[in-house]
Amino acid sequence: MKDCHVHTKISHDGISSMAEYLEVAKTKGVDEITFTEHYDIYDGLKTNLKTLDVNHYQNEYLKYKDNEKIKVNFGIEIGLQPDTVESIRNMVKQYSFDFIIGSSHITCKKDMAMDSSFFEGYTRKEAYQRYFKEVLQNIKLYNDEFDVYGHLDYVVRYGGYSEKKIEYQEFKEILDEILIQLIKKDKGIEINTSGIRYGLGNPHPNIDIVKRYKELGGKIITIGSDAHKVEDLAKDFDIAYDLLKEAGFDEIAIFHHRKPDFIKIK
Repeated sequence: MKDCHVHTKISHDGISSMAEYLEVAKTKGVDEITFTEHYDIYDGLKTNLKTLDVNHYQNEYLKYKDNEKIKVNFGIEIGLQPDTVESIRNMVKQYSFDFIIGSSHITCKKDMAMDSSFFEGYTRKEAYQRYFKEVLQNIKLYNDEFDVYGHLDYVVRYGGYSEKKIEYQEFKEILDEILIQLIKKDKGIEINTSGIRYGLGNPHPNIDIVKRYKELGGKIITIGSDAHKVEDLAKDFDIAYDLLKEAGFDEIAIFHHRKPDFIKIK
């Protein structure tokens, strides 16, 4: 198995080290790991969090790059925002990443995981629509700064709503716009199994969104656990594989030097 979305303690919310992941990988049937530390720009936010020191991250990665037992890739998860295009573009040009996940953590200048005011004064549908609108804006603004969009329905984790599932039909117009733009730019989406651990009942995104991506001509799908500790490495990948087959996919992608290699789903 190949886990394309893994965080270590280099990320602000990570718990395990690179060495710890590599120690347990084989016991979990994992033969390739792409580390994807968080890179978010916090300008304009009240927070103690700091943007990732990519030099430090790269130096740590290089210690394990030539591991003999597990293939290790240099990835990053970038929090995309409409007003950070130039900063992110300049950062990406400085490093030889294998893989870049583009995600929306901070939306409308609110870190949704930590600032519930993003949802205040809005219905569930209005808040989710705001989120998707900015995702679409990011896709249009960014080009070489990401390869796949991460946990596309990330917003569903937050807001305190009783309904924690985004049905494709409910947001089909903007979701179609998002998926069409991704396909036009030859970008992929990920199956992020952390949604199961979060008690959502399914990975990110909902399988209906994955099916629609396929129907529209999408071909690039990566699988990531979004692990922040070794216990979650490749967790629930069996569920993800079954869902992908149900959606009509027979292969997954893993990126090396920013190019996708396709592997048949066993």
